[in-house]
Amino acid sequence: MDYKNKKVLVIGMAKSGVSSAALLCRLGADVTVYDVKKREDIPQELLQELDGCVYHDMLGKEPTDIIPEMDILVLSPGVPLGLPFIRKAYELGKHVIAEIELGFAVSKADFIAITGTNGKTTTTALTGEIFKNAGIPTHVLGNIGVPITQEAMQTQPGDVVVAETAALQLDTIESYRPRESAILNITEDHLDRYGTMENYIAAKAKIFKNQTPEDYCVLNYDNEIVRELEGQISAKVIWFSTEKVVEDGAFVEEGEIRFSLNGRKRNIMPAAELRIPGHHNLENALAATALACLYGIAPDVIAHTLRTFPGVEHRIEFVRTVNGVTFINDSKGTNPDATVNAIRAMAAPTVLILGGYDKKNDFVPLFEAFTPLIKAVIVLGDTAEKLMEAAEYCGYRNYICANGFEDAVLKAYSIADEGDNVLLSPACASWDMFPNFEERGRIFKEIVNGL
Repeated sequence: MDYKNKKVLVIGMAKSGVSSAALLCRLGADVTVYDVKKREDIPQELLQELDGCVYHDMLGKEPTDIIPEMDILVLSPGVPLGLPFIRKAYELGKHVIAEIELGFAVSKADFIAITGTNGKTTTTALTGEIFKNAGIPTHVLGNIGVPITQEAMQTQPGDVVVAETAALQLDTIESYRPRESAILNITEDHLDRYGTMENYIAAKAKIFKNQTPEDYCVLNYDNEIVRELEGQISAKVIWFSTEKVVEDGAFVEEGEIRFSLNGRKRNIMPAAELRIPGHHNLENALAATALACLYGIAPDVIAHTLRTFPGVEHRIEFVRTVNGVTFINDSKGTNPDATVNAIRAMAAPTVLILGGYDKKNDFVPLFEAFTPLIKAVIVLGDTAEKLMEAAEYCGYRNYICANGFEDAVLKAYSIADEGDNVLLSPACASWDMFPNFEERGRIFKEIVNGL
């Protein structure tokens, strides 16, 4: 699409929205920016990225009346589609797209898109590292922290964009077509937005909506919900599994990570040599292996990266040991299933910090998954009461309610003995106390480093 002189309303002035507005200005569009916040309430360092751009300011104003004159609406991730002015845009037949759609349309690179309830960030970063180590010009973008629109114009033919792609970004895609896609897993999450699991699954499934038989879709054979999507996919389906030797895909056999395609089986490396810990990270590594092999990357490059990749910030991240107590930052654990994965990676008695914004998830399965190593739980935030109710229902009573985030960390430290872990893995989003999980993790590390 040619955006020159098109009237475009960019909705949401966080990273993605600001990046979209800046890109559209460079493309010659007539840009209007909107956010429910007033200009003075938006971080100035964000708005400074628009210095030199000519745009109309609707920050903190009501945009409904300008919808009829707009050609295109560009939505930032998470903007509710039920907002009255967005409904009006649909009624008027306006073109409503996501930020990733805009970035994809402008970029010249091949796209590898990765989604899933959990593991997206780790798998995206790991896949990007493999491609970089193979000498391929690689851009690691999307929900991982750098908007696709920020680097779209810098990409060249032969480049690869490895894009972490959340359900919230897939809601409004039309032409987004990755050369390779991957769905790592689907478990309960974001029911505050989608209402039902069926709606959430449908949002995730849009990642392969526009793929053709020339493309690849990598699926987790071990996740029943993901496995059942196979019949909806036009792309060639490639599996990964820790439990089964699959015909086409990545798997573990005789302790070795292997990849098979069209009857040809290749050894990658012993699974025990994977640097990042936990069964869930073995799944992530298999997905990354499949994506890399499908692109023609050599097994020795993949193996080297799997042996050396240290993991990502805020995901089961070692912070510090204080008086024999080890502090672990898993702020990226924003749903119960992610926290279960973190719990299973613990090898010592652990005091667990839980709680945050309520995404309407059920916490009973979380407490049912507790191992004997969970010696105590500190709850806080909007979900504190709900967490305590789930704990009582499961017969778990060794919990304490904290009065704020710092109090939670200090209480956990006071309970922990030498040799124990203190694990921040909230099973909730951060939005009741922090703007994002990154800030929550940063503050956790700041508190711990001040002990």
